[in-house]
Amino acid sequence: MNGDTAARTPTGTDHTAQDGGDVAGLPSSAVPAPRPADQAGSPARPDQPDQFDRPDQPDQPDQFDRPDQPDQPGQPDQPGSAARSWRERLAGFGYAGRPVAPLAERLVPPMPDGPGVTPAVVPPSPLLLRLGVSVPPAVWSWLCRWSGWLGPIAVAVFAGILRFTNLGQPHAIIFDETYYAKDAYALWHGGYEINWPDGANEQIMTPGAAVPYRSAASYVVHPPVGKWIIGVGEMLFGMNPFGWRFAVALLGTLSVLMVARIARRLFRSTLLGCVAGLLLSVDGLHLVLSRAALLDLVVMFWILAAFGFLLLDRDRTRARLADRLGGVPDAVLAQRANLGWRPYRIAAGVCVGLTCATKWSGLYVAAAFGVMTVLWDVGARRLAGAPRPYLATLARDVVPAFVSVVVVSLVVYVTSWWGWFASSNVPGKGGWGRDWAVGRSTDYPWIPEGLRALWHYHSTVYDFHTHLSDPHTYQSNPWSWLVLGRPVSFFYESPKQGQSGCTAAECAREVLGIGTPLLWWAAVVALVYCLWRWVARRDWRAGAVLCGLAAGYLPWFAYQQRTIFLFYAVVFVPFLVLAVTMLVGALIGPPGASRDRRIIGSAAAGLLVLLIVWNFLFFFPLFTGQTIPMDDWRQRMWFNSWI
Repeated sequence: MNGDTAARTPTGTDHTAQDGGDVAGLPSSAVPAPRPADQAGSPARPDQPDQFDRPDQPDQPDQFDRPDQPDQPGQPDQPGSAARSWRERLAGFGYAGRPVAPLAERLVPPMPDGPGVTPAVVPPSPLLLRLGVSVPPAVWSWLCRWSGWLGPIAVAVFAGILRFTNLGQPHAIIFDETYYAKDAYALWHGGYEINWPDGANEQIMTPGAAVPYRSAASYVVHPPVGKWIIGVGEMLFGMNPFGWRFAVALLGTLSVLMVARIARRLFRSTLLGCVAGLLLSVDGLHLVLSRAALLDLVVMFWILAAFGFLLLDRDRTRARLADRLGGVPDAVLAQRANLGWRPYRIAAGVCVGLTCATKWSGLYVAAAFGVMTVLWDVGARRLAGAPRPYLATLARDVVPAFVSVVVVSLVVYVTSWWGWFASSNVPGKGGWGRDWAVGRSTDYPWIPEGLRALWHYHSTVYDFHTHLSDPHTYQSNPWSWLVLGRPVSFFYESPKQGQSGCTAAECAREVLGIGTPLLWWAAVVALVYCLWRWVARRDWRAGAVLCGLAAGYLPWFAYQQRTIFLFYAVVFVPFLVLAVTMLVGALIGPPGASRDRRIIGSAAAGLLVLLIVWNFLFFFPLFTGQTIPMDDWRQRMWFNSWI
């Protein structure tokens, strides 16, 4: 989406018309990427194609007329061929194909701003001049050059203020904090989870009372990484609500910065990156989970980090391939080239491993992201001229991708249990099940007893997860998640006048785990748009967004008989935000559109964002547990299922 209002300024042009859907097995888009703005600061070309390759363009190349592809061996473009005659017939009506960008720019479109793109001296903004605002030229040029970082950081600071203000309120153990806050404390003090005595919650919340820690092991059903992270805040600030929520709030804030930078790279627009960060910062479910010591926000963070590393790997690998090609498609080199050392993909594998080591739902992410990165390699080789890109990728890229994503994540996962491994294998002295393999006969004596005990532990955990069907007041079916059918009440009390700041006869104080309604409902429309972009226009960016959503959402449909909750959906909230951001870009329109089109589109996009922010502010008391009159609480219960 070419949504950057500065797209025609010397600060840089959005280059988001990247080659199409090399995600999910679809071939690259037939529409070439736009030529970037001149490095010295020339404006965007008036014939620059829309990054969403609008079908209403009369000179749009047909998807079978692929100017960015070299002639394939054995398939010469003969003068009498259908493709050539089609072009000749169009030329008779005045058709002229759009100029094709160099191969390197089609492989890796330039970023919208930065030291390598933005000129050293940037002319002052006409808008600021009209408003009478004067900025020193050196300061203005520096701001333009580093806007790709300054904008996202500013949005992240705003998100951090929302997440850390009164973080210790409600001053209580809310919802599943009763498990994870205490498990985190036990891990940091003994290396494994323990069985807490009755009344532990009351003792923990009593000022000055000792934490009732003991060494009796407890059976838990989630891996330890998320609890290790929660425990960092407890070690820094004590065993109190602020302490056990601190680390999660920090990850929630950092995830806003990450999604802004990811959107900027995905859409080649700093403006859209900031829009994505703003939308994530004002999502209610993301805010609530950022202010609670639960595992799901941690899962979301590592999924988003893995996605971001894969994007970096995509650009880095394509840039290396472009350098090796020297700007000219080469069938032999594209077919045989080794794409080399890929540290970003290994980093993505580490993040996937940390996801799985927080909750097992990360296994689906490993599978989805592994397929996605391989298909990105297929698209790169095809664009570079490989006659058989799937065969080349299968021969040269699949095994390294498997090692980077699957093997690395497995190593990280097993390593995350180091506290359990380090505990004693004497019965009753270590973590739960640590002594299971001691003295037990086996057909695999070469496997260390610790690994055999861990395997047994995991088999019992799998049985627990697949058969968990105890009814719960706030459980919901995944079919209802996108429309927020049944939110989760994390905390609720009804103070009377004079209690907890209540100024009415009766008040309500609640922390409701629900997304910002207008954002989620807009996301439903945006997902339909992304699906169309992916299927009909072969847009790889839409495919990437849908892949991230599918990895976090679709697996739950296989467990509809299980007790599951809406707040599990926080893991794919960033991809809902990216979908809405893509829709916002489509509303704004391309730089080459008419002035009226841009004004109307920008107004519509701005109105949508403002309505989402207003909706967030309206529900803000329910996200943060503020005391409000009961009548105000009822006004926010738009549906009976929300009560």
